[in-house]
Amino acid sequence: MRVLALDTTTRAGSVALVDDDRIVEERSGDESRPYATRLPGDVTALLAACGLRVGDVDLFAVASGPGSFTGMRIGIATIQGFAFVGQRPVVAVSALEALAQLASADGVAGDLVAAWMDAHRREVFSALYRVGARGLYDDDRLVEIDGPAVGDPVSTIERWNDRLTGGALTVIGDGAALYGPALDRASSASCRVLPAPLLAGAIGRIAVERARRGRTVGPGGVQPLYVRRPDAEVAREAKAINRGGGV
Repeated sequence: MRVLALDTTTRAGSVALVDDDRIVEERSGDESRPYATRLPGDVTALLAACGLRVGDVDLFAVASGPGSFTGMRIGIATIQGFAFVGQRPVVAVSALEALAQLASADGVAGDLVAAWMDAHRREVFSALYRVGARGLYDDDRLVEIDGPAVGDPVSTIERWNDRLTGGALTVIGDGAALYGPALDRASSASCRVLPAPLLAGAIGRIAVERARRGRTVGPGGVQPLYVRRPDAEVAREAKAINRGGGV
């Protein structure tokens, strides 16, 4: 099964081609260029380098969020367009889950892993998981303890402390790298911080496992994982309140 996977939740993002259980190629994007100018070119360039066309892809996969609203929308729309034209199914994967899967690669059942993505405004997108007994990238590999949320790094780790007492925690992502000192000071557990990896390959591997279980959707079935409300929506609501109040 050939899978084309795309992650646009961060400024650079990544694209990957996965063939069953093997990542054929994975590339980082050029963070100096906006997604509107890079896509769909990044995707077609990768396929061409692998000697393939869009029609040779069996399944498309995309990071559903959280992350940059503009990046997410462009990434999802790109994958939806390819899948619609090729009449192929899609798998949407949380970037937080993909990070946690990678953090669990050398873990054993019972270990705790967390994903921290930089949400800007001195906040992180976060999720906490316990590693299960299933293999890497399996849907049952991770047990969600604290679902996707956004908040201050210190408040986030303090909220988790009752679950961490006496244990160890692996935290992965650009938010973990950015706020590592806060983790050390506030956590009741011994923390290991891993830098942010490329995600498209992991997203593609997760998509293969889900497709084997029939967990795919049509292009129109992809739902973004925002966690935080878009700024434009908040601004519109504030203007409506101000108008209603005569401000």
